[in-house]
Amino acid sequence: MTDDQKKQLEQQLWNIANTLRGKMDADEFRDYILGFIFYKSGEPLKAIKCFEKAIQINQNNLDAYNNLGMALSEIKNYKKS
Repeated sequence: MTDDQKKQLEQQLWNIANTLRGKMDADEFRDYILGFIFYKSGEPLKAIKCFEKAIQINQNNLDAYNNLGMALSEIKNYKKS
């Protein structure tokens, strides 16, 4: 892949990320996505921290609450989930 192709790909990925983010704050999106990646990678403790940060930024982020509950269930913390 040439440098020009790499730059084009990087720009396309940024555009896709911005489209997915929509009106969500960049920090909130970062924490939400990292939490999702950690959860899917089998690291629920790291995911929990990220989802909690996303919720601190926006208490109306229902997806972050839902995913936090799934991560908490993964570590058998059913009361908090």
